[in-house]
Amino acid sequence: MGLMNGSKNDEYVKLLGAWPSPFVLRTRIALNLKNVAYEYLEEEDTLNSESVLNYNPVHKQIPILIHGNKPIRESLNIVMYVDETWLSGPPILPSDPFDRAVARFWDVYIDEHCFTSINGVAVAKDEEERKAAITKLEQCMALLEETFQECSKGRGFFGGENIGFIDIGFGSMLGPLKVLEKFTGVKFIHPENTPGLFLWADRFYAHEAVKPVMPDIEELVEFAKLKFNTSIFK
Repeated sequence: MGLMNGSKNDEYVKLLGAWPSPFVLRTRIALNLKNVAYEYLEEEDTLNSESVLNYNPVHKQIPILIHGNKPIRESLNIVMYVDETWLSGPPILPSDPFDRAVARFWDVYIDEHCFTSINGVAVAKDEEERKAAITKLEQCMALLEETFQECSKGRGFFGGENIGFIDIGFGSMLGPLKVLEKFTGVKFIHPENTPGLFLWADRFYAHEAVKPVMPDIEELVEFAKLKFNTSIFK
């Protein structure tokens, strides 16, 4: 069950998700930031879930936010919907059109490059392929360090004084990153190489909208061992 502090919108809110998913985590953080009351339903078998097939027949994926009887799909799309629908809590996206475009750009970059690199390390067929994926992921972290310095303007988050769109997009990947660090021995977020991200990650984890819903790292480690049948997790 999510935070039940209520909102200005009285329509019923339900979230279909799975606890290990960083994309579901994004939605939960956004709802918590806006103090939205919602029911959380864990979908253990998303491929065969009647609810998932009913509400997302195209992609058959979670997360799915149901607001009243209306399903909203895709994690970043849901976060934007939550921000525009509920005015309670801090804004997630900037008000300036250019800044909004920049935030959307970097969240797409995170999905298309950082997340795919995380997955690439996990499913690499051999050591050469794994090293290439690790190098690409390190490059992603270096670029996001520069982006953090530029977007935060000396404040605590990408979004400034509070968690914003880029924070949610990247912060949801911290769990998978920590799992990779445990198995590869590579520190992707390091106080020397990425000092801004290193301090930012601690602030993100400690945030009241994040802490109650962030998956336990050891549980994520065990999940990864079951999901990925590769030597890296053995």
